[in-house]
Amino acid sequence: MTAAARFAVPDPAAYRQHALHAADRRWPETNCYVDLWIELLHANGFDPVAGLAFTVAQDFEGDQFTFFKHPLEDLRALHGLSVQELAVYDTVEAHVAEQLARGRLVLVEMDSFYLPDTRGTAYRREHVKTTVGVASLDTAARRMVYFHNAVCHALEGEDFDGVFRRLPAQRDAPDALFPYVEFVKRDAPALEGGALRAASLALLRGHLARRPADPIGAFRAAFPAHMETLLARPMAYFHLYAFNLLRQLGANFELLGSYLRWLDATSGTQDLEAAAVDAERIADTAKAMQFQIARGVNRRKPVDLDASFDALAKAYGGVFDRLAQVVR
Repeated sequence: MTAAARFAVPDPAAYRQHALHAADRRWPETNCYVDLWIELLHANGFDPVAGLAFTVAQDFEGDQFTFFKHPLEDLRALHGLSVQELAVYDTVEAHVAEQLARGRLVLVEMDSFYLPDTRGTAYRREHVKTTVGVASLDTAARRMVYFHNAVCHALEGEDFDGVFRRLPAQRDAPDALFPYVEFVKRDAPALEGGALRAASLALLRGHLARRPADPIGAFRAAFPAHMETLLARPMAYFHLYAFNLLRQLGANFELLGSYLRWLDATSGTQDLEAAAVDAERIADTAKAMQFQIARGVNRRKPVDLDASFDALAKAYGGVFDRLAQVVR
């Protein structure tokens, strides 16, 4: 593995997020896996917007919208990256150190309780499983630089022991399971320029061919039963519901809007501007619905979202009608 093939180890204090995570976006965070990949790609000189074609395939899954993720085959096709499961049979940190020494990134499921970037939410409050990208590891100094959600951060000391289950109470737990771990290596050169756009457009055609027929209509049909459940549960349940439905829907389509504008910019046209605007209307409407539902749950009263569902359906139709005209 040559030095040129190694992944970047940023200085957390100097790191600057990608524009997809700018504070002025409608949904500055999406979900832990997509946010992680956006920053991993950005930190290593790849364009994360080029890989967002998969957003057209999001479906309504009955109790949630698809927890959208970068398909591994897309990462390979665009950026030459191979993502493999890492078998864990020794300590997790030993395996991580081995892969980092080979110039690879390692994605590890960890407990947010020990991740200081979640200060104010899960850090030292809740045990929440999440995926981080380990960029560097110093076992002797008990320090790790990592990507998580939309940030690059560092942890050390007791937090290091906690994420690697080295604390006395963790070591003595007889039923502790190994986490799911992946490693990322560069198998081929990344595409650039016109080749990158052409490959991304080919992926878009494939994702469009398998997109669902009417996820907005399916969500609308299911929502009355969802509302009954929300009114019967505590407010904490609403926050979980909102993350898995409204945030996944809204964030997915805001990313799609950014992707469509990237296609226009790389072709020198504005063929997809109307579709991008409609995608962003879905993002806006999902955010407004989140607030409406929150008020209803807080007041213990059902909410009328017919106008919002009409707006979602119209914008969704606008996105895919335009894509059908332009992407052939």
